[in-house]
Amino acid sequence: MTPPADIAARTMPTGRRGQGDRPALAAWHAGLAVTAALLALGTRWLGDVEAPVFYGVLAMVVPGVAGLGLLYRDAPRERMTLLGLWGLAAVVAASLSGGLTGPLAGFVFLPLTAGLALGGVRPVQAGALGVGMAAVAGMFSAWLAGGGAHLPGLAAISAVLTAGAAALAVRLSWRQNEARLKAAESETGKVERLLAAQPGLTLVIERSGRVLAAYGAPPPALTVDPLFEHGLIAAVHAPDRPRLLAAIDRALQGHDAATVFAPRLALDRRVQLILRRLDGPLREAPRLIAQAFDGTGQYARELALEAARSEAEAREAGKSRFLANMSHELRTPLNAVLGFSDIMRQKLFGPMPDRYAAYVDNIHEAGGHLLDLINDVLDVSKIEAERYVLTLERFDARELVSAAIALVRVTAEDKGVALTAMLPAESVDVSADKRAVRQIALNLMSNAVKFTQPGGTVTVTVEAVGPYLEIVVSDTGVGIAPEDVRRLGRPFEQAGAIEQRRQGTGLGLSLVRAFAELHGGRMSIDSTLGEGTAVTVRLPVTQVTRAAPEGGAEIIPLPVAGGK
Repeated sequence: MTPPADIAARTMPTGRRGQGDRPALAAWHAGLAVTAALLALGTRWLGDVEAPVFYGVLAMVVPGVAGLGLLYRDAPRERMTLLGLWGLAAVVAASLSGGLTGPLAGFVFLPLTAGLALGGVRPVQAGALGVGMAAVAGMFSAWLAGGGAHLPGLAAISAVLTAGAAALAVRLSWRQNEARLKAAESETGKVERLLAAQPGLTLVIERSGRVLAAYGAPPPALTVDPLFEHGLIAAVHAPDRPRLLAAIDRALQGHDAATVFAPRLALDRRVQLILRRLDGPLREAPRLIAQAFDGTGQYARELALEAARSEAEAREAGKSRFLANMSHELRTPLNAVLGFSDIMRQKLFGPMPDRYAAYVDNIHEAGGHLLDLINDVLDVSKIEAERYVLTLERFDARELVSAAIALVRVTAEDKGVALTAMLPAESVDVSADKRAVRQIALNLMSNAVKFTQPGGTVTVTVEAVGPYLEIVVSDTGVGIAPEDVRRLGRPFEQAGAIEQRRQGTGLGLSLVRAFAELHGGRMSIDSTLGEGTAVTVRLPVTQVTRAAPEGGAEIIPLPVAGGK
């Protein structure tokens, strides 16, 4: 937030201050120029004035005429140049007339008079410097050539002329100051009205919380008068004061700070406070500018959202716990269906008609599919309910992936998809959950074969990269659109057209990602629509061992001191 002083400086037209006095200044210079010219002509007409004195009077005409240029261009540089001309003219007049002892002694003070007319500290200082230079020049002139001519009438005229010019200059400067003061008061009034009309409450406070100024409309239950009497901290509910003090400290360090507190007299309401340091002169204690708004509505909405989120999480957790606890009840009937249908398929109790045999095969296939689906749902539910416990075993990852390839190969050959594997020659020892790693490999390969057209290729790569086991399954299938890649990996999320979604349940990749994250790893998908997909799973489970060299311990020679 911009401090009030900065607002006033930005709203006031700085480049045009004081331009209303330009005609008066030009008239003042013109009057001096005309008066000096008439005086010079008068002294010349009388004939009893020496030429140096005449030229001294005539020198004062030059800055007076130059002052008319203020009508066309007025800036600090031009005014200081004009003061330089006044000082030079005074030096010339003092040198030609004998200085303070001569008939033009009054003209020595005209630079200071001009500084008063132009206004400001620097012009007055420059005018005083010009008076000093003219006095010194007159002193040297009187010392070298003796005192000036004795012309009391001309001396009196120069003194009266200078006094009149000084009186007019003081009046002109006074009017300029009054105009500037009125303009400043007007701008200050605008800023105060602007601050008073803002919807929130703006406070200027000290480190201790004492309120120095207040502008705007205060929030409900936060009265301004008690803030001036007792300070901001006293108006805050006691449990919220530490947060307010922490926000004040952060703002004093130069950072933006914000906090929400309950007013001590209205605990059912909330006030939102934004704080920022207000920089000032170094000798002053640091201050803060704060804006207070009514945050009751926002606080109520946040409470409602938090309650809704907690309720949704509770329902989700209840669902996950229910499904996880239903493992036995769901699997037992299916195992019975599969077992009895398998007995009937093997005709252990005698032959059956071919039509019933076909029905039994359908029952067994549908039951197996339903059991796989239930197993996936239960695994997802256990993971979401945080009840899935990894059983770590040490095994060769190549053997497990090879077994998974053997299971998927029949489906791949029936569909006309080439399934190839790239396994390292050396063993890849890992410490992981064997069932989870098998499920990762099976799900990735099954998905790849399912969404690859006949004639396509699915490639499985297993590699140990440092402490990571990397399993990559790539295919030349239909690919995945970029907007769908971001969704995959969540339960029941599927990609592609409706025909493709009918081929799965959306649980395969979600289980792969969940099993990878349980091991501390991650799953990534790289796919191009119409070209293929590559899914990479990296698990930090590789066991890195260093075998002892043949013949016993390895001897490592150490370098001899001196590099020999």
